[in-house]
Amino acid sequence: MAMALRNAFYAQSGGVTAVINASACGVIQTARQHGDRIGKVFAGRNGILGALTEDLIDTSAESDEAIAALRYTPAGAFGSCRYKLKGLEESRAQYERLIEVFKAHDIGYFFYNGGGDSADTCLKVSQLSERMGYPLAAIHVPKTVDNDLPITDCCPGFGSVAKYIAISTREASFDVASMAATSTKVFILEVMGRHAGWIAAAGGLAADEQHDLPLVILFPEIVFDPDKFLARVDAQVKRYGYCSVVVSEGVKGADGRFLADAGAKDAFGHTQLGGAAPVIAGLVKNALGYKYHWAVADYLQRAARHIASRTDVEQAYALGKAAVEAALAGQHAVMPTIVRTSDSPYRWTIGQANLSEVANVERKMPREFISEDGFGITAACRAYLQPLIEGEDYPPYKNGLPDYVVLKNVPVAKKLAGSFVV
Repeated sequence: MAMALRNAFYAQSGGVTAVINASACGVIQTARQHGDRIGKVFAGRNGILGALTEDLIDTSAESDEAIAALRYTPAGAFGSCRYKLKGLEESRAQYERLIEVFKAHDIGYFFYNGGGDSADTCLKVSQLSERMGYPLAAIHVPKTVDNDLPITDCCPGFGSVAKYIAISTREASFDVASMAATSTKVFILEVMGRHAGWIAAAGGLAADEQHDLPLVILFPEIVFDPDKFLARVDAQVKRYGYCSVVVSEGVKGADGRFLADAGAKDAFGHTQLGGAAPVIAGLVKNALGYKYHWAVADYLQRAARHIASRTDVEQAYALGKAAVEAALAGQHAVMPTIVRTSDSPYRWTIGQANLSEVANVERKMPREFISEDGFGITAACRAYLQPLIEGEDYPPYKNGLPDYVVLKNVPVAKKLAGSFVV
């Protein structure tokens, strides 16, 4: 007996990446290839908020060429949001609202593309659908530049950020080295990473056998010791004439407080960080007297599709494709993963994890990936990171600039009466 044709819902959540749209491309293209099982793919405008407010986008209004171009376009094509649904009982009305919207639009597939908080939401949606007797295949599509999801070898978005930081650290170091005799001696680059230092670690790739660069990396996993840090920077400047520092936004002092604690919370309840780089720069100036410059990579690091890692793009697409295939195979409350089968040559395949093992679990840098002095990466870390930044996948260019697609994002007619306040 042929299975009933049902629609799918796809949404992007949290901070976007250079390759999250590649996952969207994988989801939508694969769904189109299974038109006998999946009707339309509706995207949530601004993530899960689109489902709560019944603000859906009809992706079938987009041409095959436009959907294919998502693979080369950064950021979130349908809009994302930082909005965390709480526990089932505490926020039951919101979860029931989701099911109500899904029923109204005959949605039988739920693909939620995000990080740890999104995995938790996807798990809760799957649990409520079971309790309410509403058949829904809820699949989480992993994404996070922080690379802190468990089980999967790496997370889509991270490889491209790592490539950007490694390149930027190397190029900035060349710049500072050129001017060190009479100008700047210490350059400080602040990168993302609240609790896990994966992105900061990527700065370590800037130095290798052919590029002897004086680098100091500050990880969230290592308690910041001002005296040891200053001594290391001073030693590097005396030896090389300059020093480059890569500092994670999540570095903490001995008191457990973020160096950059701005005293506020974001939409997910996380501490809002106000800038570790200027704090570090102040220490260098006051204690060592060296002229410095600092920069915050901020959105630039996660939006840099022009130098995205080919490995990252391929994995992001493959996980979107695998999510649809898992749903069609009858899987529920799972997340497709990357499984590394070889370091050199780098090989990987697709695996799968239960969302109950992913939600609310944060993977930090293992201590064996951080040098004994706490200021660099080890050979094991380099072997892990190197393949993730390799390969180029340039977007098409027009008039000297990347030619990114802008979708029509045609709205779906609402079927429910009234509005829902989020």
